Amino acid sequence: MDPAQFLGSVGMASLTVRPLDTGVAQGINDLPVLAANCTLNVVESACSAAIAEFFGTGETSFTIGAAIQMRGAVSIGSEVRALVRATEFSENILTFECEVHQDQRIIAVAQVQRRLVDRVSFMARSAAENLPHTSAAS
Repeated sequence: MDPAQFLGSVGMASLTVRPLDTGVAQGINDLPVLAANCTLNVVESACSAAIAEFFGTGETSFTIGAAIQMRGAVSIGSEVRALVRATEFSENILTFECEVHQDQRIIAVAQVQRRLVDRVSFMARSAAENLPHTSAAS
């Protein structure tokens, strides 16, 4: 994996807002508009799309941090598009700057950090961390 190849990569993902994508359905608030966590989902999809072509066999990434600022509300039936660009790479962490648009209007901005990992090693570590811990009887 060559870190330089990731920098500047761009990705896009879209979502048509469904009733289950709203704050009401998510139990976050009583507003029937796109919930922030669903907005972040479309941003993460765009991040994955931006870098998928650069991974070799067994390589992948996962989100380790995200900050989102909602700037507008979006109703059921509206389409939103997330546009992202990889801007920084340090210690196997790739940072993305992100915007979410409804037509020409920016409804959210975000910054996302994704760690690049070897899939098998990551899953082995995860499985080991989730094993039940038992103590031997004395």
